[in-house]
Amino acid sequence: MPLSRFKKRHTKVGARPGTLVIPKDAAKPTIRSIHYHLGGCDEADVVDIDNLHETFKPDTVTWVDVQGFGDRKVMQKIGKVFGLHSLLLEDIVNVPQRPKTEPYGDQLLMVVRMVQLEKNEDTRSVGVDMEQISIVLAKNYVITFQEKHGDVLDPVRARIRSGKGVIRTHGADYLAYAIADTIIDCYYPVLESVGDKLESLENDVIHNPTPAVLQELNAMKNQLINLRRAIWPQREAINSLVRGDHNLMTEPVGVYLRDTYDHCIQTSEVAEMYREMVTGLMNTYLSSIANRTNEVMKVLTIMASIFIPLTFMAGIYGMNFEHMPELHYRYSYAILWAAMLAVGGGMIAYFWKKGWIGK
Repeated sequence: MPLSRFKKRHTKVGARPGTLVIPKDAAKPTIRSIHYHLGGCDEADVVDIDNLHETFKPDTVTWVDVQGFGDRKVMQKIGKVFGLHSLLLEDIVNVPQRPKTEPYGDQLLMVVRMVQLEKNEDTRSVGVDMEQISIVLAKNYVITFQEKHGDVLDPVRARIRSGKGVIRTHGADYLAYAIADTIIDCYYPVLESVGDKLESLENDVIHNPTPAVLQELNAMKNQLINLRRAIWPQREAINSLVRGDHNLMTEPVGVYLRDTYDHCIQTSEVAEMYREMVTGLMNTYLSSIANRTNEVMKVLTIMASIFIPLTFMAGIYGMNFEHMPELHYRYSYAILWAAMLAVGGGMIAYFWKKGWIGK
């Protein structure tokens, strides 16, 4: 299993700030908007970006969801319509960025990492898909940017459509909180799956330590390193919002953010605990292999120890000297066999009594 590596889309050395690096295989962007207020909501696919005029209405909150970066012109046009800073747009497109919160004038950029369980036919392995979600918060709107199509935010969309809860009674800052909170809550099922996998691997490490088990442990270690790399800076980013470092987050929403910060702490502690468990299991694996090797060597050593005196006796009477009186006795062969059996049996009994075999 290869080691975890950090790979980031980066510009050429000396390129001007704000340069967008878009790979050829990037997903084409699809844009969907949700305009809502206390009385209802309106949801539609966006074909012409210039039609997002409702985004700037003071009595309406708008969520613009952009999935895919595969069109430079579209991304630049979105940046122009919403007045996104060139460095902000660069952080959105050139992934992965470190989870953070960063103000740009009257806008706030929040970078979080979304994790999902990958569908895998092999039930023995746990696949984790990680993706950057960039959240741009302004006074009346929120824009989310995703690398690929599909996310974990359907519960937030359902709450907006149904009007249940308090999401429609708050502003755009509460919507940004709800998105970030849902993304962070999705770490729990992933960590639960990792925990279940570690529990099954613990039995294999003790009772059946094979190279395949070691390979799975290495894979789990790499996944936990990636999770830790995402969770720890994410915790710092949420904490900056809790402290009130950004004016766009109002005090009532800050109360909810404290709960999200608690979730960040819990997930980071669980990820760190699992990482230590993997390290412990790898040490246990090495100990199990060493113990198994010692058991094999003990058996071979005992067998060699038993046959050493027997080989000595057989060697003496296998010599071809002429004057060996024992060779002319009628019962020499039987006596030699009896002596060899007595020596071998006595050594086995001695080893048994010492607890070297049979216990």
